Amino acid sequence: MKKVILGVTGGIAAYKSAEVARLFVRGGADVHVVMTPAATEFIAPLTFQTLTGHPVYRGMYADWTSDKIRHIDLLDNADVLLVAPATANTIAKMVSGIADNLLTTLYLAARCPVVIVPSMNINMYNHSAVQDNIRKLIAHGCHVMDPDDGELACGVYGRGRMPEPQDIYAFTRAAIRPKDFSGLKTLVSAGPTREHLDPVRFLSNPSTGLMGYALARALSERGAAVTLISGHTHLNTPPGVQKIAVTTTEEMYNAVFENYEQCRLVIKAAAVSDYRPLKIAEQKVKKNNDLSTIELAKNRDILFELGKQKGDRLLVGFAAETEDAVENAHDKLLSKNLDLIVVNNLKEPGAGFAVATNRVSIIDRSGEIEQLPLMEKEQLAHHILDRIAQLL
Repeated sequence: MKKVILGVTGGIAAYKSAEVARLFVRGGADVHVVMTPAATEFIAPLTFQTLTGHPVYRGMYADWTSDKIRHIDLLDNADVLLVAPATANTIAKMVSGIADNLLTTLYLAARCPVVIVPSMNINMYNHSAVQDNIRKLIAHGCHVMDPDDGELACGVYGRGRMPEPQDIYAFTRAAIRPKDFSGLKTLVSAGPTREHLDPVRFLSNPSTGLMGYALARALSERGAAVTLISGHTHLNTPPGVQKIAVTTTEEMYNAVFENYEQCRLVIKAAAVSDYRPLKIAEQKVKKNNDLSTIELAKNRDILFELGKQKGDRLLVGFAAETEDAVENAHDKLLSKNLDLIVVNNLKEPGAGFAVATNRVSIIDRSGEIEQLPLMEKEQLAHHILDRIAQLL
C-alpha cells in the first residue's frame, strides 16, 4: 500500500484517527489527511501534519497554490480512501452525492477502493435512515467496517464505538488486497516452543512469532483460509485466522499433523526446540538441588515428517543461521523435501528474533537464490507470498 487518503470527520472518535495515520505511516504508506471543518473541533490538524509529514487539507480553496484541481490531484495514484471516523452526517452526504466539503467531493471523484468506518451514538447508528445509508454505501461498492460494542462518549454502552486503530488498519489492508489466495486452505506455524524442566523453568528461544503471524495475516488478507499453530507469544490473533495454541514441540507436532491434510500450503515459521528434558520435575527444583547436568531427548522433526508426507502440497520452511546461511539452508531444503526455504543470518543487524524487520534470502528447489534487502516483516510476508503464488 503506497498512498492512503485518510478522511477524518467531526466525531469524538477522531482522536483515534491519529493512531490510524501512524500505523499506515509505519507500514510504509504515504498518508494524506483530509479533515472536515467539524473534525478540527475535536483534534488539531497539526497532530496529523506531524505524524504524516504532509499538510492537512481542510477546505476546497484555502491555501491552494497549485494549478491542479485539489480533489483530483489528491486522488492521483491513491490506493484507498479511508474515512475514519465516519459520522452519520457525512455518510448521508456520501449516499446523496452532496459534495459540500473537500472530503465528500473526494468521495465522488474517487476511483480507488473506499473504506468507511462509522462511529456514532448507538441510537443514531440503529436509526433506520443510517442503516439504509450504510446498505447503500455497500451497494455502491464501499467497504464498511462494523463499529464495536463498548462504552460510548455519551456514557451509554452499546454498538457505535469506533474500532481500535490496529483493527481498522488490518481491515483496510484486507479490503484492498488482491484475493489471489482465495479458497486456499493453509497452515502456518509460528512462535517458540517451550520444554519444561519443572513447573516454573523451561528451555526455549527468543522467537516472538512476528514473522509467522505476519504470514498468517497476509494470507488471510489475500483470501486464504488460515490455521495458525502458535507457541507462546504476546501477539493478537490476526483477523479471520483460526489459532491453535501449543506449548511444547510435541504438542505442535500433534497439532500440525491433525490439521495439515486438508491444506494445500504449509508454512513452517515456528522456532521449535530440537531437544526436551528427559525428565520433568513435578515440583520446582530448589537451588540446593543439582541441575548442573540435564539429560535431553531429541524431539520429532516436524518439517522432516511433513516433507515425507508432502504429496501435492507446497511446503515452505524457515532457517535461522549464524554462519554459511545460504549453504546450510539449501541443504535443509533438500533434506526435508521443501519447495522454498527462507533463511536469515541472525548476526546481521535488523534480522532475526524480536525485531520488526528482517533481511532474508529465498531459495527454491533449483538452487536459485533471491536476496532481499532489510524490510518490515509485514512487507516481507507479502513478498514471500508473491513467490509462493508463482509456484501455486
